[in-house]
Amino acid sequence: MTNLNKTSELQNHLTAHELWQDVLSVRAQAPLVHNITNWVVINFNANVLLAMGASPVMAHACEEAADMANIAQALVLNIGTLTADNVKAMLLAQKQAHVRGIPVVLDPVGAGATPYRNQALSEIIQAGPPSIIRGNGSEIMSVAGLSVTTKGVDSVMASDQSLEAALALAKRIEGVVCVSGETDYIIDAHGQVAMLRNGDVWMTQVTGVGCSATALIGAFAAVQPDAWRATTAAMAYWGVVGKVAAEQTRALGAGVGTYATKLLDVTQNLDEQTFVQRLNISFNRIEA
Repeated sequence: MTNLNKTSELQNHLTAHELWQDVLSVRAQAPLVHNITNWVVINFNANVLLAMGASPVMAHACEEAADMANIAQALVLNIGTLTADNVKAMLLAQKQAHVRGIPVVLDPVGAGATPYRNQALSEIIQAGPPSIIRGNGSEIMSVAGLSVTTKGVDSVMASDQSLEAALALAKRIEGVVCVSGETDYIIDAHGQVAMLRNGDVWMTQVTGVGCSATALIGAFAAVQPDAWRATTAAMAYWGVVGKVAAEQTRALGAGVGTYATKLLDVTQNLDEQTFVQRLNISFNRIEA
């Protein structure tokens, strides 16, 4: 049984102002983020990274995967639309990323849905543990080795039902696991937890929003060496963006089509005052 211990001392109590410094670092440094991602979300993910101030490259060819990872500041792997060549490219890029010591962020889209998807994930993780894994509750439980029911790429598990699995997985990769949901949990191998209650339900109604969160984590990890802080900053920023964009869209009487565009606008234009005022974040320690 895993419990959140509200009385534990944490190594990091990050303030909104401290997290904003990481936002400024992304904007100032414009890190090159190499994405081997799924075909459904390539355009939206690239636009989100550009709006954030990062520099995306969406290179999938096996022939250049390692070379691209050799010049990037972070590598993002997303298994949403798997092919054998994609897996090969991921493994080649991942090998080079580990040689260089740059962060590797894995999005296990649809983990548990098919044996092939599970086998691909196993190969990727065994080839070299990623620095950070971000997924929904069902995906994280599946990657952690638990048998769960999935609904395609959608979660049937609430994020707080996956905490034990997330902690076990964080220890296994000696890295950070982010469980996305109504509450986002960012957990490191020592049980340190950041909890974010931001975002909006409309974020589940635009293709690529979750995958963009993973891409943003790559951008923040490229400029912030503490993977737990980088993941927290990225998810905090994206959650506030999602909430503010939804409010602006509803004020126009518009729907999710306009919302997709508003997400890009707010990603580019969100200011520190709004971020600090709107951020809902708390910290705990998780104990198995």
